[in-house]
Amino acid sequence: MGLDHFNAGPAAELRPVLLACCDVPRWADAVLAGRPYADRGAALRVADQAARDLTTDEVDRALAAHPRIGERARGTHTEAAWSQHEQSGVATTTAVQEELAEGNRAYEERFGRVFLICATGLGAEEVLADLRERLDHDSETEAAVVADELRKIALLRLERVLTEETKR
Repeated sequence: MGLDHFNAGPAAELRPVLLACCDVPRWADAVLAGRPYADRGAALRVADQAARDLTTDEVDRALAAHPRIGERARGTHTEAAWSQHEQSGVATTTAVQEELAEGNRAYEERFGRVFLICATGLGAEEVLADLRERLDHDSETEAAVVADELRKIALLRLERVLTEETKR
Protein backbone atom coordinates (compact mmCIF):
# COMPACT_ATOMS: atom_id res chain seq x y z
CA MET A 1 0.00 0.00 0.00
CA GLY A 2 2.74 2.43 0.90
CA LEU A 3 2.79 5.37 3.29
CA ASP A 4 1.30 7.91 0.89
CA HIS A 5 -1.78 5.81 0.24
CA PHE A 6 -2.03 4.96 3.93
CA ASN A 7 -2.01 8.65 4.83
CA ALA A 8 -4.56 9.66 2.18
CA GLY A 9 -6.75 6.58 1.92
CA PRO A 10 -10.27 6.50 3.31
CA ALA A 11 -10.53 5.16 6.85
CA ALA A 12 -13.19 2.66 5.74
CA GLU A 13 -10.63 1.08 3.38
CA LEU A 14 -7.74 1.17 5.83
CA ARG A 15 -9.49 -0.07 8.96
CA PRO A 16 -9.83 -3.68 7.72
CA VAL A 17 -6.15 -3.65 6.76
CA LEU A 18 -5.22 -2.49 10.24
CA LEU A 19 -7.49 -5.08 11.82
CA ALA A 20 -5.62 -7.70 9.80
CA CYS A 21 -2.44 -6.44 11.49
CA CYS A 22 -4.01 -6.60 14.95
CA ASP A 23 -7.68 -7.42 15.41
CA VAL A 24 -8.30 -4.77 18.06
CA PRO A 25 -10.59 -1.93 16.97
CA ARG A 26 -9.17 0.52 19.52
CA TRP A 27 -5.66 -0.12 18.23
CA ALA A 28 -6.75 0.37 14.61
CA ASP A 29 -8.56 3.58 15.55
CA ALA A 30 -5.47 4.95 17.33
CA VAL A 31 -3.29 4.28 14.29
CA LEU A 32 -5.85 5.87 11.96
CA ALA A 33 -6.23 8.90 14.23
CA GLY A 34 -2.51 9.68 13.96
CA ARG A 35 -2.60 10.24 10.20
CA PRO A 36 -0.99 11.76 8.29
CA TYR A 37 2.40 10.40 9.29
CA ALA A 38 5.64 12.09 8.26
CA ASP A 39 7.32 8.73 7.77
CA ARG A 40 6.92 5.02 8.49
CA GLY A 41 8.76 5.37 11.77
CA ALA A 42 6.18 7.82 13.08
CA ALA A 43 3.33 5.46 12.20
CA LEU A 44 5.12 2.53 13.81
CA ARG A 45 5.76 4.52 17.00
CA VAL A 46 2.04 5.31 17.34
CA ALA A 47 1.14 1.68 16.61
CA ASP A 48 3.72 0.45 19.09
CA GLN A 49 2.44 2.67 21.87
CA ALA A 50 -1.18 1.73 21.18
CA ALA A 51 -0.26 -1.97 21.27
CA ARG A 52 1.41 -1.57 24.65
CA ASP A 53 -1.91 -0.48 26.14
CA LEU A 54 -4.04 -3.47 25.08
CA THR A 55 -6.37 -4.93 27.68
CA THR A 56 -6.60 -8.64 28.42
CA ASP A 57 -9.89 -8.82 26.50
CA GLU A 58 -8.31 -7.08 23.50
CA VAL A 59 -5.38 -9.49 23.51
CA ASP A 60 -7.82 -12.41 23.65
CA ARG A 61 -9.78 -10.98 20.74
CA ALA A 62 -6.63 -10.55 18.66
CA LEU A 63 -5.45 -14.08 19.48
CA ALA A 64 -8.61 -15.49 17.92
CA ALA A 65 -7.28 -14.33 14.52
CA HIS A 66 -4.05 -16.33 14.86
CA PRO A 67 -3.64 -20.01 14.01
CA ARG A 68 -1.74 -22.34 16.28
CA ILE A 69 1.98 -22.27 15.66
CA GLY A 70 2.92 -25.01 13.25
CA GLU A 71 -0.56 -25.09 11.71
CA ARG A 72 -1.16 -23.38 8.41
CA ALA A 73 -3.74 -20.66 8.36
CA ARG A 74 -6.48 -21.53 5.91
CA GLY A 75 -8.12 -19.27 3.40
CA THR A 76 -7.04 -16.45 1.16
CA HIS A 77 -7.70 -13.49 3.44
CA THR A 78 -4.88 -11.15 4.37
CA GLU A 79 -4.34 -12.55 7.87
CA ALA A 80 -3.95 -16.10 6.50
CA ALA A 81 -1.40 -15.01 3.91
CA TRP A 82 0.60 -13.07 6.47
CA SER A 83 0.50 -15.93 8.96
CA GLN A 84 1.69 -18.41 6.32
CA HIS A 85 4.59 -16.08 5.49
CA GLU A 86 5.46 -15.49 9.16
CA GLN A 87 5.50 -19.19 9.94
CA SER A 88 7.41 -20.19 6.82
CA GLY A 89 10.54 -20.92 8.85
CA VAL A 90 8.60 -23.32 11.04
CA ALA A 91 8.17 -25.82 8.20
CA THR A 92 9.20 -29.06 9.81
CA THR A 93 9.34 -32.79 9.81
CA THR A 94 6.40 -34.85 10.96
CA ALA A 95 8.14 -35.45 14.30
CA VAL A 96 8.58 -31.74 14.96
CA GLN A 97 4.99 -31.06 13.87
CA GLU A 98 3.89 -33.61 16.47
CA GLU A 99 6.03 -31.92 19.12
CA LEU A 100 4.50 -28.56 18.23
CA ALA A 101 0.99 -30.02 18.39
CA GLU A 102 1.75 -31.57 21.79
CA GLY A 103 3.28 -28.32 23.03
CA ASN A 104 0.28 -26.35 21.78
CA ARG A 105 -2.06 -28.69 23.66
CA ALA A 106 -0.04 -28.39 26.88
CA TYR A 107 0.11 -24.62 26.53
CA GLU A 108 -3.63 -24.29 25.92
CA GLU A 109 -4.39 -26.52 28.91
CA ARG A 110 -2.07 -24.46 31.12
CA PHE A 111 -3.00 -20.97 29.98
CA GLY A 112 -6.38 -21.31 28.26
CA ARG A 113 -5.24 -19.58 25.05
CA VAL A 114 -3.35 -20.30 21.87
CA PHE A 115 0.45 -20.14 22.06
CA LEU A 116 1.54 -17.00 20.22
CA ILE A 117 5.03 -16.17 19.11
CA CYS A 118 6.37 -13.75 16.54
CA ALA A 119 7.75 -16.54 14.35
CA THR A 120 9.26 -14.38 11.62
CA GLY A 121 12.83 -15.51 11.15
CA LEU A 122 12.56 -18.39 13.63
CA GLY A 123 13.01 -22.07 12.88
CA ALA A 124 10.95 -24.86 14.37
CA GLU A 125 13.54 -25.72 17.03
CA GLU A 126 13.66 -22.10 18.23
CA VAL A 127 9.87 -21.98 18.45
CA LEU A 128 9.76 -25.28 20.34
CA ALA A 129 12.43 -24.09 22.79
CA ASP A 130 10.47 -20.91 23.45
CA LEU A 131 7.22 -22.83 23.87
CA ARG A 132 8.83 -25.19 26.39
CA GLU A 133 10.36 -22.29 28.33
CA ARG A 134 7.10 -20.38 28.43
CA LEU A 135 5.23 -23.37 29.84
CA ASP A 136 7.16 -22.66 33.07
CA HIS A 137 5.86 -19.08 33.30
CA ASP A 138 3.23 -18.06 35.80
CA SER A 139 -0.01 -16.72 34.29
CA GLU A 140 0.86 -13.05 34.81
CA THR A 141 4.31 -13.34 33.23
CA GLU A 142 2.94 -15.29 30.29
CA ALA A 143 0.12 -12.79 29.71
CA ALA A 144 2.74 -10.04 29.40
CA VAL A 145 4.81 -12.15 26.98
CA VAL A 146 1.76 -12.90 24.82
CA ALA A 147 0.84 -9.21 24.66
CA ASP A 148 4.40 -8.34 23.63
CA GLU A 149 4.47 -11.06 20.95
CA LEU A 150 1.17 -9.75 19.60
CA ARG A 151 2.65 -6.23 19.52
CA LYS A 152 5.67 -7.46 17.56
CA ILE A 153 3.45 -9.22 15.01
CA ALA A 154 1.22 -6.16 14.62
CA LEU A 155 4.23 -3.92 13.98
CA LEU A 156 5.77 -6.30 11.44
CA ARG A 157 2.48 -6.48 9.59
CA LEU A 158 1.95 -2.73 9.67
CA GLU A 159 5.47 -2.18 8.40
CA ARG A 160 4.65 -4.47 5.48
CA VAL A 161 1.50 -2.42 4.77
CA LEU A 162 3.46 0.82 4.85
CA THR A 163 6.29 -0.38 2.63
CA GLU A 164 4.76 -2.71 0.08
CA GLU A 165 2.89 -1.77 -3.00
CA THR A 166 -0.17 -3.98 -2.91
CA LYS A 167 -3.29 -4.29 -4.97
CA ARG A 168 -6.10 -2.07 -3.82
